[in-house]
Amino acid sequence: MEPTVAIRPRRPRPKVVTLTDAAAARVKEIMDKADKPYVGLRVGVKNGGCAGQEYVFEYAETKGPIDEVVEDKGVTILIEPKAVLFLIGTEIDYEVSKLSSKFVFHNPNETDACGCGESVTIQPAAEAQD
Repeated sequence: MEPTVAIRPRRPRPKVVTLTDAAAARVKEIMDKADKPYVGLRVGVKNGGCAGQEYVFEYAETKGPIDEVVEDKGVTILIEPKAVLFLIGTEIDYEVSKLSSKFVFHNPNETDACGCGESVTIQPAAEAQD
């Protein structure tokens, strides 16, 4: 007789990134005014800047086969696979002041940032243990 193996249901994974209401509204506004339809917003991290890394924000024309897809507040966010561990737990906000308006990343994995705020140092999130 074959042993019975209980299959444990997977816990739902938390979203890699989330958007504030202000960020979601601004992304929707930008996407509505885009010159052509896009599948979402691509978010990533690249090497550069004086602190070592920069956030990447761009239109996504297609979904990559291994992109992490996050749906939040009516916005589709595609995350490059190599950026997932750097972005886990990040909240993206949109801030408006008298002199500027910009997207701001509140990332618990950031360990440093340059003075101008254009680049950051990010440590990959530790792998969760079950």
